[in-house]
Amino acid sequence: MVNSTTSADEVRQERDYPRWLLLAALLGGNVALALGPWAVRLADSGPVSAGFWRLFLALPFLAVLARANGETLGNIARPVLVMVMLAGLVFAFDLASWHIGIEATRLGNATLFGNSGSLVLMVWGFILWRRLPRAMEWLAIAAAFSGAAILMGQSLEISLATLVGDLFCLLAGLFYAGYLLILQKARASLGSWSLLTWCSLAGAPVLLAIALFRGEPVWPHNWTPLIALFVLSQLVGQGLLVFSLKHFPPLVIGLALLTQPAVAALSGWFAFGETVGLVDIAGMALLGLALVLARGSKAQPAADLPAEAEEPTSNFNSRRD
Repeated sequence: MVNSTTSADEVRQERDYPRWLLLAALLGGNVALALGPWAVRLADSGPVSAGFWRLFLALPFLAVLARANGETLGNIARPVLVMVMLAGLVFAFDLASWHIGIEATRLGNATLFGNSGSLVLMVWGFILWRRLPRAMEWLAIAAAFSGAAILMGQSLEISLATLVGDLFCLLAGLFYAGYLLILQKARASLGSWSLLTWCSLAGAPVLLAIALFRGEPVWPHNWTPLIALFVLSQLVGQGLLVFSLKHFPPLVIGLALLTQPAVAALSGWFAFGETVGLVDIAGMALLGLALVLARGSKAQPAADLPAEAEEPTSNFNSRRD
């Protein structure tokens, strides 16, 4: 969705970007987001504390990006502001669940299950439209259950803690779907960067409170992973997606999403020695297929989803990111 302050000349200029550049931005955004869990693992703060720093450190940059794009940060109608703040609260629970899961399970699993919001929205679309799934949608549901069962079975073979990590990441996907649904109306009057700014402002203190309640260390000794986290996940990843996603149909967005678990699995193998066997690859392929089909489903209340379960922003009307 183009911001209401964008001129016709700027719209034409946006549409003149070379296709290869848009595709590179789409893939680059997914790769940047896929490296976020690696940074969470490396942070010497707690996992939920890392989520707090991710939002808090990004706040001034998000505000500048909002102003630079002509988006308003003030004079917001009270009902809209309430919805945005509520969305920020839900997004904080999404990040908390996801980061706890990242600590406990394999990075490839965390990335796939964290993106399960696409499937949740597809099912929610069936409820809203009061219809049963069609052929491809039944295939998405079957692939999702099969892939999830395989990956969770493999996790249980490693340890019960790894299975619990998978479940936390699935919970994060539910929270993320709720976040998207809450923000649907707010997207009609606020730009992407304004939404990110307000949601981050609302979510950061919630994450800090959860981290303190869990007894996590908050102040890090090494700032490098946290700086990498907020730059990769909140600025570079989201920035590239905001730039590119509105130019692609949901199927292409879904296919690009598949780079995330692949990159996450590779980084998990490289940095933490997490092995991925043929059975794991089969489970990832099935769940990845389900996500691609879900993003292309006409049952989604929000036509377009962003890549990554924890990243807000986007075009909710054409939509997301």
